Amino acid sequence: MIIAEAHMTKVYEQTILEKLRQLPQERLAEVEDFVDFLAHREADERGLTHAAGQLATTAFTRVWDNPADADYDRL
Repeated sequence: MIIAEAHMTKVYEQTILEKLRQLPQERLAEVEDFVDFLAHREADERGLTHAAGQLATTAFTRVWDNPADADYDRL
């Protein structure tokens, strides 16, 4: 499965490079800006997911960390 994904990544990279080579020079800056935008958005989404997980852990700790659940902790 990982080999297939790596192969598809290479195919996508090659396709994108071929398309980039066909663009006029003045459009390349737009492409770079868009790639930067996507990378920034991805980082923001990962940060939000991490923050939500931290908040959930804090909230659920109060629910899970009690004597009634101690039996499950030992499983």
